[in-house]
Amino acid sequence: MARRILLLTTGGTIASLPTEEGLAPGLAGAELAGLLPRGITDAYDLTIQDILHLDSSNIQPEEWQTIARHVFDNRREYDGIVITHGTDTMAYTASVLSFMLRGIAIPVVLTGAQLPMTHPLSDGLENLRTALAMAASGVAGVFLAFDRKVILGCRAVKTRTTDFDAFESVNWPLAGMVDGKGLQIRRESIPTPAGGCTLRDKLCDKVFLIKLTPGLDPEIFDMLLQMHYRGIVIEAFGAGGLHFVRRDLIAKLQAAAQAGMAVVVCSQCLYEPSDFSLYEVGQKALEQGVIQGRDMTTEAAVTKLMWVLGQTDDPAIIRDYMERSLAGEMA
Repeated sequence: MARRILLLTTGGTIASLPTEEGLAPGLAGAELAGLLPRGITDAYDLTIQDILHLDSSNIQPEEWQTIARHVFDNRREYDGIVITHGTDTMAYTASVLSFMLRGIAIPVVLTGAQLPMTHPLSDGLENLRTALAMAASGVAGVFLAFDRKVILGCRAVKTRTTDFDAFESVNWPLAGMVDGKGLQIRRESIPTPAGGCTLRDKLCDKVFLIKLTPGLDPEIFDMLLQMHYRGIVIEAFGAGGLHFVRRDLIAKLQAAAQAGMAVVVCSQCLYEPSDFSLYEVGQKALEQGVIQGRDMTTEAAVTKLMWVLGQTDDPAIIRDYMERSLAGEMA
């Protein structure tokens, strides 16, 4: 019996058509599926729902909630769910869904394309093949399928703008890949779902991301406090460097923490974890209440903090959530 797969479409390049103002989402889900070879559509019991028609640059927290609710509401009716999505913010969506749908018992697989499906050289067909196969695998979790690779949702990062090999699994082995033997799933790379799935889709959008640069003015933290931001993710230097000579970031972080702001610091380096115990500056930051992002991707750190702040105001619970892995986002 063919696996029941739900295809949720949100727009993106894969569904785009040329316009006078450039590419824009234009294909409905049925039209998108109509471009698939019959051998693929016959292999699955496929249902299609159009839920958004957006360039992924316009997919924001409100759209994440819409997507999560559609997945949650349909999770018992299907063996797996595929979500087509623009590539630019797909890693953010994959990360946040990992937290909002924590413990989901079916595969949820995001995919897209670097060239529209209507283009004769599109990579969309191959990406959809991989995503459908993963959705039919029965392996629970949130994933991103691209260029014959399957990546744990909260470990995916877009690293190339036009290359078909657009995404990498950062600080974590691939969840699966397609080769001459078909879809090869690496179960040891896939965390066991934690309990039953409860939709927890409340988010806090007052989270700010700062990429630290030499000489950054610490007063930016005063501005963020005045704007009522509740959380900051800082991409620090190396294993966790923050300047405190002449421009004292450490003192400002202390003031932010005392004002109730959650401060998470990770590394600007794409690979390997931050470690604030190595240097004097890092230890000073930890003393002021900074939370280590360890080996989380920036996408995971930002969306996790948005999700955590949507669940609680309690500083102890915020720290507890941020310092342990909930969906495989940190080692």
